[in-house]
Amino acid sequence: MTKDNCSFVFVNKKILENINNPGDLRKLSLAELDPLAKELRDFIIDVVSAKKGHLGASLGVVELTIAIHYVFDTPNDLLVWDVGHQAYPHKILTGRKELFHTNRQLGGISGFPKLDESEYDTFGTGHSSTSISASLGMSIASKLKGEIKKNHIAVIGDASIASGMAFEGLNHAGVANSNLLIILNDNEMGIDPNVGALKNYLTSVKNGMDAHQKNIFEALNFAYSGPVDGHDIQSLIKELNRLKTVQGPKFLHVITKKGKGLSQAEKDQITYHAPGKFDRLSGELEYVSESGLPPKFQDVFGITMVELAEKNKKIVGITPAMPTGSSMKFMIERFPERAFDVGIAEQHAVTLAAGMATQGMLPFCAIYSTFLQRAYDQIIHDVALQNLPVVFCIDRAGLVGEDGPTHHGVFDIAFLRCIPNLTIIAPMDEMELRNCMYTAQRKPDGPIAIRYPRGRGSNSEWQKDFQLMERGKGRILKKGKDMAILSLGTIGENVRTLTRKMKNVSIEHIDMRFAKPLDQNLLDQVFSRHNKMITIEDGAIAGGFGSAVLEYANKMNIRDVRIECLGIRDAFIEHGTADELYSKVGLDENGIEKVILRFLKEKIS
Repeated sequence: MTKDNCSFVFVNKKILENINNPGDLRKLSLAELDPLAKELRDFIIDVVSAKKGHLGASLGVVELTIAIHYVFDTPNDLLVWDVGHQAYPHKILTGRKELFHTNRQLGGISGFPKLDESEYDTFGTGHSSTSISASLGMSIASKLKGEIKKNHIAVIGDASIASGMAFEGLNHAGVANSNLLIILNDNEMGIDPNVGALKNYLTSVKNGMDAHQKNIFEALNFAYSGPVDGHDIQSLIKELNRLKTVQGPKFLHVITKKGKGLSQAEKDQITYHAPGKFDRLSGELEYVSESGLPPKFQDVFGITMVELAEKNKKIVGITPAMPTGSSMKFMIERFPERAFDVGIAEQHAVTLAAGMATQGMLPFCAIYSTFLQRAYDQIIHDVALQNLPVVFCIDRAGLVGEDGPTHHGVFDIAFLRCIPNLTIIAPMDEMELRNCMYTAQRKPDGPIAIRYPRGRGSNSEWQKDFQLMERGKGRILKKGKDMAILSLGTIGENVRTLTRKMKNVSIEHIDMRFAKPLDQNLLDQVFSRHNKMITIEDGAIAGGFGSAVLEYANKMNIRDVRIECLGIRDAFIEHGTADELYSKVGLDENGIEKVILRFLKEKIS
């Protein structure tokens, strides 16, 4: 019996340990690739089970990753992953296997492709739907440089194809006549299940509809092929080799299973998108008791929204592909006809909210701070310019931790504060968040932005009676005579704890609540009592809350008060745990205390 006719083939059981780059991968026989896929999948499970990270998406693209690097001459051929949390197999096969245990840890490798981390990471992709535009730009540049044989591959998946930016890229790519291959990793999932008409179309193709009947991609001038089983390496390699010979824009439709190879991850794809620690053999999540713990801010938002919507029929909820992460899921479950997951479409989400507001509805639009950046024009032109009562519930404000600079929510105060008609509130705790939301729907007067962080609050007894807040009014939490600290948002909890510990210093602590409008009467009082003042925020210093205080002091010609602004410096902050990062930027209790003690010693000239 020949090797080709055998029902099984003896292969090296430790193939992965000998793969240090795609060049090593290309030396393997076709028969060795399926065993390699199993080893690679097991390696990802072993590391992520202990170190945490994104799991399901990467498990789903193991075979696809191997096939791409086997067929194409990376890094000479340019490969972009979209969204980047699918790229764990890519990282392991491109020289970072020995570093993979440091993934998303302080000082370790990034959880996303990163341009300065590896020559194989041709483009940073922490946000979604950028791969087609970026790859098209690379292919046009290659053509202009005479590099006509260079291949350009964009892998777009985890719901990224449904974003408006992806369609903008498709629209241009279809007429650019560039050497571009778009691979759709169709797993029917983002973090939550895919939504929308495009999802229904792709599902019908998978269910047997003729892929060339009313084909949207062929209509855009792409050479379409598929669907192909994304877990069949041999079929993938055969089709990728064929597509290398096809000129112009090409579109390969690949079907994968998110969480492939781990039973629990296949069954519960939402939880196992990024499951935390789990047992590598059974897949069972590590038990962490939540008894007696304060709630997550996202759950305070979600539960409070349902409470308010029960009594106010005008309230509607909107989120762009984050119903679970934002806890809009509570509203969707209770009022499915009044809550909308619009997919990865932040621009659409904001203008959809604006349209609803023109007809008397009161939209609560829940968007992560980092993703709100993608809808900046809509905030200005469609909402604020028309002074529409849209409530932006800005989740994940501040430093978010292991996802790093692509996901930190540190710019929202600065980019929102310059917009007319917009009110910006940063509640200090869970009860304040509830009261912000209650006030926003009781007195809708133009757009309101309410920002709050990722993670848990500080109070277990948070479901108290609502209290109406006065617009633009802060509160004095502690009187003092040596200096004043003005805090904004939950960073104020660090200040409150610290000022209670510092017995030999008399510090006045003010929770300003509003970044816009500022409580000018309260500021006037503080200026009259103190000649030293510190502002503290968990956002960018440049253009932030502290800048607003400085602007007011300058306007009022305040010359005898020294003001120091603490916040995020003019730099992108790396990844690590939130505690590590706040310590690194000096916004933990120790860092704030050092500034206070130094500041108190300084003389005012």
